[in-house]
Amino acid sequence: MTEVVLQARGLDVFYGSSQVLFKMSLSVHKGETLALLGRNGAGKSTTLKAMAGVIPARHGEVILHGKPVQGRASHLIARAGIGFVPEDRQIFPDLSVQDNLLIAVKPGVDGVDDWSLERVYDMLPLLAPLKNRLGGQLSGGEQQLLTVGRSLMGNPNVLLLDEPSEGLAPIMVQKIGDLIEALRKVGTTIVLAEQNLHFCLGLADRAVVIDKGADVFVGTIRELNANSDIKQRYLSV
Repeated sequence: MTEVVLQARGLDVFYGSSQVLFKMSLSVHKGETLALLGRNGAGKSTTLKAMAGVIPARHGEVILHGKPVQGRASHLIARAGIGFVPEDRQIFPDLSVQDNLLIAVKPGVDGVDDWSLERVYDMLPLLAPLKNRLGGQLSGGEQQLLTVGRSLMGNPNVLLLDEPSEGLAPIMVQKIGDLIEALRKVGTTIVLAEQNLHFCLGLADRAVVIDKGADVFVGTIRELNANSDIKQRYLSV
């Protein structure tokens, strides 16, 4: 079994007085793509935000490379190796594509500097001819690619992708899938939060299904696809 890069252990997360996650747990191994699946509102985005330090967990642990990181500020967790690609993209609309990428440059853990501007353009060839275009002038799919590229510029050890295919035209969904597959091939560790099981079938190694803020299934993506009960009860497939 390969090294466990990232773990969430028993996370309880609240928005005000409303509890959203209930003892949520998952683990991600080096080089794998883990699909975090569930209906809208199940707690997928909250799980990723809690692991990235964007929102605090009231109880539980987030373990990165064997060390607890919960309670740290989100920028310190990013420096420790977690790259978070939010659902709403959050690009800088008044900066060019290239400036959106350059603003995120930082070395990874132990000075790792695998992702240069040139390599990001190679991985995301649609962005290269758009490098001087303002972020706000991009399509939704182009903004999604830019957000992934911006995260890669920080040389993360693990990449958290929150609903990357949501709301995109089919051609852009395919391009996002191609990008994730390319990242897998170069050994990137990925947590992919999605509603769409079919999108994840050819991309993910394992799956965690979340419902009402708790993990209800953990197994290989093949085991999940063969489990009609879980799919019908929690994924509406």
